[in-house]
Amino acid sequence: MNTLPADHDTVRSDDTGAYRSGVAARLAGLPVETLRVWERRYGVSEPQRSARGQRLYSSAQVRRLSLIKQLVDQGHPIGAMARLPLDQLQHLAEPLAADTGASGPIRVAVVGTGLARQLAAGGRERLALDVRASCARLDEAATALRGVAADVLLIELSELDDSALPRVAAARLACGTPAVVVLYRFCANATIRHLRALGCLVARAPSDMAEVALLCQVAFPARRAAPAAPASVAAQRCGEALAPRRLDEQALAALAAASNSVMCECPRHLADILTMIGSFERYSAQCGSRNPGDAALHQDLGQAAAQARTLLENALLRLARTEGLPLPDGLA
Repeated sequence: MNTLPADHDTVRSDDTGAYRSGVAARLAGLPVETLRVWERRYGVSEPQRSARGQRLYSSAQVRRLSLIKQLVDQGHPIGAMARLPLDQLQHLAEPLAADTGASGPIRVAVVGTGLARQLAAGGRERLALDVRASCARLDEAATALRGVAADVLLIELSELDDSALPRVAAARLACGTPAVVVLYRFCANATIRHLRALGCLVARAPSDMAEVALLCQVAFPARRAAPAAPASVAAQRCGEALAPRRLDEQALAALAAASNSVMCECPRHLADILTMIGSFERYSAQCGSRNPGDAALHQDLGQAAAQARTLLENALLRLARTEGLPLPDGLA
């Protein structure tokens, strides 16, 4: 027989319920240990704290956890679900209606040649995405994608800051779609908040194209109010040029793809690491330019990343020659 007082598990404040972690997990259909792991690894929720430091979850948070559990059970990756807001989780959990375009692939316009190439390699049928048009750079998108009949504008920017906001808005206007997915590798939290305020779905760039397809599915159909045009933000770039790269993004992508034909997957892993390091070099330079007092520190960080990149480029080139993988002219 339960002799605990009624308020032991639930604290009421007006019409809002506050549930302790054990009860919240049980109501969501989760083991409490799983909830703790999801919070620690993926930041799946941000509960409030009681006066005694106990986690307290609102009814809306419990509902959100329940939807995440449902979607994960259906095969969706927790990493892609963890940060989605309640309304997008509800949309994803609903059966697709016949008039949503579910009978055919989602039409996408892509900014980022590497991303467009990866989506093409993933297969239209498997990903249920139809790449209607693509361009390499965001500053080209407003012209290159004008009038493209797309359901989702998919943008990949390795280093993302507020200078991208007006260009994202211009690209969205050119495509005529309210559904925008922005993928990044390094980005300040404030910029992520600004993009989400504009109605964009923002996520760290996944390595699996199936997760990209899932994000497009979440974003479309998107029923959001038309966003206000963002204020122009001047993009300042700091200091010294980065050490020259021997392998650009296209060469790294080619090496990563070619490594699939050999037993050793090290070329692909090294290419992924080098892509991240190169992205961090550029991000560090941007970060230093926005914080003049820390410019010297960020310059040191960029130089350290450049040194690491040089070592790993040499290692990848040696490995590529050993495995007979394709190299750019002058490096073979």
